[in-house]
Amino acid sequence: MSEAASEELGYEQARDRLVEVVRELEAGGLSLEQSLALWEKGEKLAKVCERHLEGARERIEAALASVEDETGNGQ
Repeated sequence: MSEAASEELGYEQARDRLVEVVRELEAGGLSLEQSLALWEKGEKLAKVCERHLEGARERIEAALASVEDETGNGQ
């Protein structure tokens, strides 16, 4: 999977693919090169998940700040 392709994945897709990568690594039986390639793929997928979660966190914080401003409780 290319870097650009992993960037386009939604959170759930990236998470599901990351789970598959972990299962393959845990199953063993791979060569060192195969294991390293899977590990790198997993790292990219984890970063995609982290970006999605950070974006969601920012949206939630902005929404909460907006509600606090509207109700006057933000002081």
